[in-house]
Amino acid sequence: MLYHLFKFINEAYNLPGSGVFQYISFRSAAAIILALLIAIIFGRSIIDFLRRKQIGEEIRDLGLEGQLQKRGTPTMGGVIILLSILIPTLLFGRLDNIYIQLLLVTTVWLGLIGGLDDYIKVFRHHKEGLKGRFKVVGQIGLGLIVGTTMWLSPEIVVREQVSQPIETRYVNEQGEVIQQVQQTVVVSSDLQKTTKTTIPFIKDNEMDYAWFTGGNKLLAWLLYVVVAILVVTAVSNGANLTDGLDGLVTGVSAPIVLVLGILAYLSGHIVYADYLNIMYIPDSGELVVFAAAMMGALVGFLWYNSFPAQIFMGDTGSLAIGGIMAVFALCIRKELLLPLLCGVFLVESCSVMLQVAYFKYTKRKYGEGRRIFLMSPIHHHYQKKNIFETKIVLRFWIVSLLLAAVTLVTLKIR
Repeated sequence: MLYHLFKFINEAYNLPGSGVFQYISFRSAAAIILALLIAIIFGRSIIDFLRRKQIGEEIRDLGLEGQLQKRGTPTMGGVIILLSILIPTLLFGRLDNIYIQLLLVTTVWLGLIGGLDDYIKVFRHHKEGLKGRFKVVGQIGLGLIVGTTMWLSPEIVVREQVSQPIETRYVNEQGEVIQQVQQTVVVSSDLQKTTKTTIPFIKDNEMDYAWFTGGNKLLAWLLYVVVAILVVTAVSNGANLTDGLDGLVTGVSAPIVLVLGILAYLSGHIVYADYLNIMYIPDSGELVVFAAAMMGALVGFLWYNSFPAQIFMGDTGSLAIGGIMAVFALCIRKELLLPLLCGVFLVESCSVMLQVAYFKYTKRKYGEGRRIFLMSPIHHHYQKKNIFETKIVLRFWIVSLLLAAVTLVTLKIR
């Protein structure tokens, strides 16, 4: 909003200093500062409001140390995160940018689904909240919107270099060829609609979904939409399952968002994209503003969510956080990096799936269900082993930082 306002002022009146809003770096810095301030300053008021309305978490007794002490802690704190993302993005982002529009829709869409789940738990006193199939339908709907937009929007393109092999011959004074050199020379650079994405650790690290469809573009885009649905559903649910300890999702998510912001900046900068030999995606650099706002929101929320938590984010926050990461990665064509970058979410999800599958299998085979872990998701397994909550959380943060660093390394190691 302010970008467009000050652009008009700069063009119409040439006001000194108004041009600073044209710089992504300035707007990103402003977004992260404002997001932090909103989360910290208004977070206190929101917590007090939720306490007055007795909007507290219902805690089941699972035999975990310190668990029952959290009963009554205000939930639906994801509202703080959502407001801290949306307000700075609306103020400092370019609202005519298709990628910003997609992420704003994602934030609101999954925030509403998560908010409905928390509402049913708190106000209707149904411990299970919104039925799982309705959550999945909502996630599939978002994936369908994102995948279709990536397919049909003329603004979403990738600039690809068109190369041509050239043979250079070196001759001596007698006109005899003494050396022949084969070179590949870039002859042009075109904007294209493409289903290409990035594969980590591969030298020519671009894969086209059209390869799986025999070059059929229509089938390739349909496959891409399916992939978008799977990515959104998987990452959103992974973040939701990870939300079980004070500050866990918040701290794990911050390095992920930082890396996504860096990748967006590099992908949207033609010089850096060419130097690193990665896809140049015009206008994707604007996503740095959104990433900055989200970083500020997460760190600001951690002010109140760190142990002992004064507020829980609930599904209002966790579903939205995971979905935002998924859509962000799809926008910059880095969705295949998510299993590595979001490795903590992946392990948490796999621990639940393995536990449930093994329990059902052993119940059919032996007449009684057996477990792989003491409890799932896996962070509760470590709690059952009497590891203190803050130690588990900090170790998961460290793992997330390590995975974030390895993800950045994939830019050079191929």
